Amino acid sequence: MKYISGIYALNIPDPTEQTTGDWHWGALDWTHIPLFETQDSIYGDYAIRRDAKVPHAPGNARYNVANHIRALLDMLVAGQFGLAGGMRDDFICNDALTPEVFAKVWQLRHAANWSEIDKFMGSEYFMQWEDYKDGRIHTTTAAPQGPHP
Repeated sequence: MKYISGIYALNIPDPTEQTTGDWHWGALDWTHIPLFETQDSIYGDYAIRRDAKVPHAPGNARYNVANHIRALLDMLVAGQFGLAGGMRDDFICNDALTPEVFAKVWQLRHAANWSEIDKFMGSEYFMQWEDYKDGRIHTTTAAPQGPHP
């Protein structure tokens, strides 16, 4: 399934208002929206709204759209750390979602760019991320058991 993700998805309001996303939609070319493919992702169709109205697209077109967490996860996979900077405090802005974020990021621990992802998460979440990796913070899914290098 094709869907909008990354910086474009961050600039589409979250209808649940759980996350704030980005606010620089005017700097993007909405006539050439890059699309991602769920089959190419470890996350499949997790956190994708189907047939969502995209207010900045010509004619308010409808697309499948990643929520803000999924958009950021896709950015980490792609190594877009500069664009994803501010993940916690600028784009998500909701500590209640941290367990979900940690569990989903932990699924990337075998990715080729894991060391960069791990470093990025440390810069965004500080000791909370370290505590999670060491097994001192648990989530409902995929929590590490005991210390991890």
